[in-house]
Amino acid sequence: MPLAMPVSAAPYAAIVMDARTGETLYAKNADTRLHPASLTKMMTLYIAFQEIEAGRLSLDTMVTVSKNAAAQPPSRLGLKAGQKIAMRYLIRAAAIKSANDAAMAIGEHIGGSQAAFAKRMTKTARALGMKNTTFKNPNGLTADGHLSTARDMNVLGRHLFYDFPQYYGIFSRRTADAGLATVTNTNSRFLDGYEGADGIKTGYTGAAGFNLTASAKRGNKRIIATIFGGTSTAQRNAKMVELMNMGFGMAKGNVREKAPEAAPVPADALVATANPAIDEPDVEGGAAKTIRVSGEVIRSVRPKARPGAGNTDAAVAMAAAEPAPEPPAPEVPDSVSAAIAASVASALAEATSAPEGTLDAQAQALAVAAEDGAAPDLAAEDTAVALAEVPPAPAAPAPAAGTLEAQAAALAAGAAPAETPAPAEGTLEAQAAALAAAPAAVAEPALPTVRPQARPEKLAAAPAGQPEAEVVVAEAETVLEQVVPMAEAAPAPVELAVAAPEPAAPAPKVTAVETVSARASDLPETTEAPVTRKAPIFDPVQVAAAEPAQTEAEADADLVVIAKSTSGGAHWGVNVGAFTSRAEAERALMKTALAESATLNGGLKKTTQKGGAWRASFLGLTEDQADLACRRLRARGMECEAMGPG
Repeated sequence: MPLAMPVSAAPYAAIVMDARTGETLYAKNADTRLHPASLTKMMTLYIAFQEIEAGRLSLDTMVTVSKNAAAQPPSRLGLKAGQKIAMRYLIRAAAIKSANDAAMAIGEHIGGSQAAFAKRMTKTARALGMKNTTFKNPNGLTADGHLSTARDMNVLGRHLFYDFPQYYGIFSRRTADAGLATVTNTNSRFLDGYEGADGIKTGYTGAAGFNLTASAKRGNKRIIATIFGGTSTAQRNAKMVELMNMGFGMAKGNVREKAPEAAPVPADALVATANPAIDEPDVEGGAAKTIRVSGEVIRSVRPKARPGAGNTDAAVAMAAAEPAPEPPAPEVPDSVSAAIAASVASALAEATSAPEGTLDAQAQALAVAAEDGAAPDLAAEDTAVALAEVPPAPAAPAPAAGTLEAQAAALAAGAAPAETPAPAEGTLEAQAAALAAAPAAVAEPALPTVRPQARPEKLAAAPAGQPEAEVVVAEAETVLEQVVPMAEAAPAPVELAVAAPEPAAPAPKVTAVETVSARASDLPETTEAPVTRKAPIFDPVQVAAAEPAQTEAEADADLVVIAKSTSGGAHWGVNVGAFTSRAEAERALMKTALAESATLNGGLKKTTQKGGAWRASFLGLTEDQADLACRRLRARGMECEAMGPG
């Protein structure tokens, strides 16, 4: 005999939706207002995530538990009135264990009271498109007017996935530390029993029955479904499996993902009036280090203009056109003015007159006499004294005969200088004297017109009986080269001596002697002395033969390229699925990076097209990082495949 359903059994309602687009694939009683039970906590957590992202709340904020929160019926974390606990532990307890006292503590801390927080919950529901939902408390315990629908709860679960992907992973945790105890997920059976399941929340009361909002992903499809009024946990889970399978079968493979629009966050949402110092830093129970700072400018910081500042140009023009009148000079009697003028003239005369008997006094007397036209009467004795005071200059000693000083003194006196003794024959001084005594041949007008002949490759040997002027030089020294015109009787060779090197230095190497000769027929006839000029003589330069050019092939053969790896062994990667479009692949990379930021944060996101599908991958990982990332992602029901080098 079949078992009859109890009379008080809760009504059944269900909906299946394509989470990527929000398209409804199946619905039954989806808009019937029913008791949502602990599915209500999804809205409590949604608002808590809003406050955290807005910066008005943090996971480390200490919350003081009220008597009302501590008195909530099971399921409970076990909070005590007056106890202080971190917000992160309350979120874990409400999301994983579905603790009623933790949810109430969250709501009262954010809203200031249960009623105030319930009003914000309903207002947020309207902003999300939940048209048939009204909340009365943060935990979902049965209350008059506390109602929702399967469609509205499905919409709320989809918003949690898209609006807060960084926190969505908490709904897939099997266990977590909640401060007072380690809590276990009430949805563990479905998470472990259905492939691809990764959330999200269960609920149960006597009036509501066994409720569940669940989400799962397979391939590039994601389905979200909600059940109201299940008769037991097992029956509810079995029905959810049927709905999920139906949804994956009906969902299209290639669709454009359409994320829902998140609800706006009120500007003054955090209203914890029970504690006036709730937003003060370093206050126990306060919002950690969060400080509200308003950047709104109430009044202009620019200083006000002075009165009449707008007429500045006109005032300046008027001032320039009409100069201020000068004050009248005080009247001085004529007798006083005459006395002042006489005193000033007397003082100036005393200051400028020289002492009597000095040269300055005599100069002043001469100047006065010149003005009057009469010669001054100077005393003879004064003149004699002045002349006697000038001492005669001492006679300079006569310079030695034959020196330059003696010659200069003779020239200054107008006499012929004494003859300088002739230098010894063969010395540099004798040669310099001979050259100085010879007339300058460079002034000859015919010489500039004569162009020298080009030097032959090899100098021709000089004719016999015709000696050459030889110049012997030391290496790297500039010497005098003498050009001698050829005549019938050539002069004797002239050899110029050079300074000998210091004894400590090695003897200089004597290079080849270069001799330049010119024929008499090539130069104009002249009886002038030979012309000398400076000309450096250089050693012959040997030019090394150029090596044959190296061919490009030989250069390439000798080229050796050495490459050093800088990746540090990060040659692994992970593939998180194949998608129909590049946009879907990039969104998958973003969601995966948010879900597993610990290991994939340093990886390189890359999308590649192969075989008509776009593959989403993270590259640049080590083997340990790739293995750990895949194990964590698979534990959450997400696709992951490690890729090794090569």
